[in-house]
Amino acid sequence: MPEIPALSRRSMLGGTLATGAVAAGLGSATGAAAATSGSPSAAGAETAAPGRRPGQKSMINVPFEEYRTVRVGVIGLGNRGSGMTTGWSVIPGCVVTAVCDIRADRAKRTADGLVGDGKPRPAEYGGSADAYAKMLRRDDIDLVYIATPWEFHYEQGKAALLSGKHVVVELPIATEVGELWDLVDTSERTRRNLMLSENCSYGRNELAMLKMAHEGLFGDVTNGHGGYLHDLRELLFSDTYYTDAWRRRWHTRSTASFYAMHGLAPIAAAMDINRGDRMTTLKATATAPKGLADYRERFVPKSHPSWRETYINGDLVSCAIETAKGRTIRAEHDVSSPRPYSRINSLAGSRGIFEDYAGTSATGGRIYVEPDHGGHSWRDFDAYRKEFDHWLWKELGDEAENGGHGGMDYILQWRTVQLMRAGLVPDIDVYDSASWCAPVPLSVMSLKKEGRPVSVPDFTRGSWVNLRSGLDSRSTDMPPVS
Repeated sequence: MPEIPALSRRSMLGGTLATGAVAAGLGSATGAAAATSGSPSAAGAETAAPGRRPGQKSMINVPFEEYRTVRVGVIGLGNRGSGMTTGWSVIPGCVVTAVCDIRADRAKRTADGLVGDGKPRPAEYGGSADAYAKMLRRDDIDLVYIATPWEFHYEQGKAALLSGKHVVVELPIATEVGELWDLVDTSERTRRNLMLSENCSYGRNELAMLKMAHEGLFGDVTNGHGGYLHDLRELLFSDTYYTDAWRRRWHTRSTASFYAMHGLAPIAAAMDINRGDRMTTLKATATAPKGLADYRERFVPKSHPSWRETYINGDLVSCAIETAKGRTIRAEHDVSSPRPYSRINSLAGSRGIFEDYAGTSATGGRIYVEPDHGGHSWRDFDAYRKEFDHWLWKELGDEAENGGHGGMDYILQWRTVQLMRAGLVPDIDVYDSASWCAPVPLSVMSLKKEGRPVSVPDFTRGSWVNLRSGLDSRSTDMPPVS
């Protein structure tokens, strides 16, 4: 079979960039539905994005100012926050200067741990709900990392921006459409960057898949599938893992795709969402809420406080997303069912397909692309990952293996510090962060409309038509530590 030339990322996007498009979105303090881009399948009236205030400008392609040392303040020191605090402290040119948790003993324990590791002792804040606000008054913090329960992310993230700090927020950055718009606007007004702490976007397979897509290996990319499928039942009913059972209680409040960003974000990056394409509509479905109640019946004592709870969130919440270029994305969330872990991580196009969490090789992936393969048989991903390995993993792989989540945490933290110290543009900006988190409230809205499509806001206010770099970065050095 003659070799068919690969399609480059630029040629794949050329048609859209040449013709352009007018994007629309919605800004509402109530978190109402956003506008469509004119898709005939969209429901609701088309509404323009909120106007920018005088002097407010886009944060697209706005670099960090250069920092000799990145000084980090941490809000939230539970399981995630305490581990990531250690992670920040070992990155070259980074120091943790302050730590905060409503439980003051956690701040002390974290500070003691850093000192035990030979690091400077950070200032400690805690003991009250507004302790974080006191920490934000410090002038020795450049970056705030937030790892509190979901319901506090918006308030704390906005406060950090208003205090003049850059911000990294754990998933999701907010849970209402109006809150997402407000974070976008606050970032633009304060000229501070806000980034979703999406570590899975820095996964080795995910970044290799991104490079393969942008180099045309899959031809014209047409569809992707990602999500967060993680049996959390034991942890959700633990009396110690999630403080005050905050995560389980979300399942009593709403039917929503709470946490699909881990799988959605890498697919969106490979499709150049906000960088030549954008998500336009979303429609959601949900199964019945069976898993948590069944687990409680079999394993949880009747005296446990969870027996006073009623679970309403569907075990599997699926979102079908359409893009301006006619692509489709399926994003799924299920933490209530017995199953092996998977983020799905699948991408397909006119010349092939990649599927993660499906192969028998060490990478866990499998692939089928023309003209390399034939006979309707999957091939191992190993050789392709080696060929398309992202420069971050080539340079940091050995160091990253000591970090959490298979090295993704270390890569994210190292890259964030490098971007700030070198004065570079963020890989993940506030527009990506808002777009990837939008399925949380949009899934609620669609389900209330019996699964009909709702419009996805254009948080870029039309700038999505412009091709630009993101996670597909070029190799750069970490500035030397003086």
